Amino acid sequence: MDYQALEEKYCGLAGQVVEKAAKKGVLAEAYINAGEELSIEVRNQEVEALTTAKDKGLGLRVISGNKLGFAYTTDFSSEAIDNCIEQAIANARLTTPDEHNCLPSKYPGYPQLDLFDPDIINTPIEKKIELTREIERQARAHDPRVKITESCSYNDSRYLIALANSQGIVTSYHGAFCGASTFVVAVENEESQTGFGMTYSLRFKDIDPAKIGKEGAAKAVRMLGAKSVDTQRAAVVFDPYVATNFLRVIASSLAADSVQKGKSLFRGRVNQKVAAPVINIVDDGQLKGGIASSPFDGEGVPTSRTVLVENGILKCYLHNTYTAARDGVTSTGNSSRGSFKTTPEVGTTNFYIEAGSMSSDEIIKDIKKGLYVTEVMGMHTANPISGDFSVGASGIWIENGEMTIPVRGVAIAGNIIELLESVDAVGSDLTFYGTVGAPTVRIASMTISG
Repeated sequence: MDYQALEEKYCGLAGQVVEKAAKKGVLAEAYINAGEELSIEVRNQEVEALTTAKDKGLGLRVISGNKLGFAYTTDFSSEAIDNCIEQAIANARLTTPDEHNCLPSKYPGYPQLDLFDPDIINTPIEKKIELTREIERQARAHDPRVKITESCSYNDSRYLIALANSQGIVTSYHGAFCGASTFVVAVENEESQTGFGMTYSLRFKDIDPAKIGKEGAAKAVRMLGAKSVDTQRAAVVFDPYVATNFLRVIASSLAADSVQKGKSLFRGRVNQKVAAPVINIVDDGQLKGGIASSPFDGEGVPTSRTVLVENGILKCYLHNTYTAARDGVTSTGNSSRGSFKTTPEVGTTNFYIEAGSMSSDEIIKDIKKGLYVTEVMGMHTANPISGDFSVGASGIWIENGEMTIPVRGVAIAGNIIELLESVDAVGSDLTFYGTVGAPTVRIASMTISG
């Protein structure tokens, strides 16, 4: 597929739609999204599933007398486009006027980002299947106790975005990303434990089957023989994956629309301390190699690097054009669209806790007793408005700076802001799991319930 030619074609179409809508006396924005996805599932060296999917469509927003209307179509024929415009205008008549409904103005330019690796497209499917099989082979070969493959998968996605609006924006970009993962089960003495390995990248060559397979196997094996511990207060260390679980909970609370609706634990806290001084939380839509990097957001606003929490102090929230207009500030380029079928919301891009200077070994070395948490259960029950959480946890017990025995069947509970304020060390090992990243994080003291 010639993505460059498609970009030109869809930019032209988006521009024509906006022009047609303008003749009806409305402001308009046309958003086109086209994509292809491949997914491969392997178990016991057999291909269990291989699916490809294509999708394309156009979402149209119109503003008439401060009223916002939306409609979408998957049919790009002239008649279907005309119907979509009429539907969006009809829908606008039914909505409540809001003076903050607006479209962004034209920008002088966008950042140049390297988002497309031809190897993702050009590598034959047979080689991708073999890569997936190799992940499973590596996991099984790592330790004879790894006996069951729950899942072993490879997937990639390529996409094209084109956008035009009545304020003069006409722009587009295309990109691709790929990823692979495995979930395996280690078995010993009728006990079983699971472990996972995964990598997502903008580069096909970054998908290392040996690393993914061995990581999954090692995580499963290290938990064999896990037992509970007595209830006590001790240091708690979150591995990067667990830290991202907590970060995902607060993502919505840093979005301006949640704040404006009174649904954020950070409401009214700008320029206040919300975390320990070692914590910096960043959203970076231009991050090199970031899965969620793009030159512009879902409304055509250039993406940016936004420092949300700096040295423990809350600096700002994430905005799209509407929330920025409500607060009298500038959009941070965080308009997020799940697809052409939805209107823009506020969302994160590459969202992470900035790396610190200590290695994970150094963080563990000076702990007299504590728990290195590798998994939390029930994170979906955490309350993003109050910040309260209570989750099951498992991991490795730390004694005199050494990892000792595996632990499961314990619980940790508290409040996310209190947790962030209790962090006393941040690792240098920033690791991304998809679009959310974190390093190893140490909490000085928490109650571990056995």
